[in-house]
Amino acid sequence: MASEQNAQRILVVGAGATGGYFGARLAQAGRDVTFLVREGRAATLRRRGLRITGLGREDVLEPRLVTAAGLDAPYDLVLVTVKASALPQALADMAPAVGPETVIVPFLNGMAHLDSLVAAFGAGRVLGGIVKVVTTVTDDGDILQMNPLATLTVGELSGPPSDRVLRAVDTFTVPGFKASATADALASMWHKWVFIVAAGAVTCLMRGPVGAIVAVPGGTDFVHSVLAEAGAVSAAAGYPVPDREKQLSVDMLTQPGSTFTSSLYRDVVAGLPGEAEHLLGDFTRRARVLGADTPLIDLALMQLRVQAETS
Repeated sequence: MASEQNAQRILVVGAGATGGYFGARLAQAGRDVTFLVREGRAATLRRRGLRITGLGREDVLEPRLVTAAGLDAPYDLVLVTVKASALPQALADMAPAVGPETVIVPFLNGMAHLDSLVAAFGAGRVLGGIVKVVTTVTDDGDILQMNPLATLTVGELSGPPSDRVLRAVDTFTVPGFKASATADALASMWHKWVFIVAAGAVTCLMRGPVGAIVAVPGGTDFVHSVLAEAGAVSAAAGYPVPDREKQLSVDMLTQPGSTFTSSLYRDVVAGLPGEAEHLLGDFTRRARVLGADTPLIDLALMQLRVQAETS
């Protein structure tokens, strides 16, 4: 069974911090991986290779690349790893890769992308996907891993893991990250969204890493307040965050001396377009519909909007 699944053709849409990392680990393990990228990213990868650095090691591989014009046949698995702002173009670019049996696994945060994928390709082709990894793209175009955390979870949006989910997990089981199946992937996606929103609100409002925030009076209480606020929205949606997940979030966002920052914060510092509307904006809109109050998250969103207007 393993050898059959390992032969599945995988298209990774995007080769940034998320797609580049997981795609590279799959390729290193001998999986049949192709990256769908724009011309500029393709040029960088051809020149430098796909490099994963950090944590005391460096891995370099020559990835198989394709641009939208070069797609001419369906793939078995399509991993969508672009940021929200790039999704509309990605949907058009990847269309030739989606056939009757193709399984699409998106790894964007939040929920709004599911509507777009289902509208474009049908609900039957889309799984839920959740990845946890702390990576960023350096000025040289390399992928810097800043924390050993690296997990990938897939599942049907509702219901127990199906045969196609288990086949995908078999394909994804390689060194470099932990792959697993989940039941009711929407719940897991909501739980991750809670963490992403809380981490973004905390680090963007306080303009610093976790260690610096909890080192000042009131910092730890502030983190707890934001996490509680975000968790209440998920619970109102019907997906209460399990105690274990809550504790993991608390531990990560209150660790003394931690240099952890959110991707939203890193984008702000780098002067890059962020995902504030996709992550925090959509979250607070859903909170209003659900009757949940999010004053701290609203404040973070307002700050990010002002930042976007003035940058």
